[in-house]
Amino acid sequence: MAKYLVLIYGSEQEWDAQTPEELKAKESGHIAFSAAAGAGRLSGEELESSTTATTLRASGGDTPIVTDGPFMETKEALGGFYIVDVPDLDAAVALARMLPELRERHGAVEVRPIVDHG
Repeated sequence: MAKYLVLIYGSEQEWDAQTPEELKAKESGHIAFSAAAGAGRLSGEELESSTTATTLRASGGDTPIVTDGPFMETKEALGGFYIVDVPDLDAAVALARMLPELRERHGAVEVRPIVDHG
């Protein structure tokens, strides 16, 4: 088994404009994802808006610079994540394909292996 981080990206403006019906459909998609992952879904959360982020950036000295907001301005914001423990990358990608954000024109999902230091 291997652990993967599944990162969900999209437009915060598009997400904020969704109707209650669209949000309910999206929630159903995440429930289906979680059911398919079963015990392999180790964690997963929706994130607050990127405007609530705090970023620490190297300053070249001993004290990092702390700023409000995301690290960089982008069209896509990180909206949530899952950590899954599945047999391989193919299994992680198969699960990720279920995410409802991939049916939105602004959505993207990144699947990244987690390094096992154990």
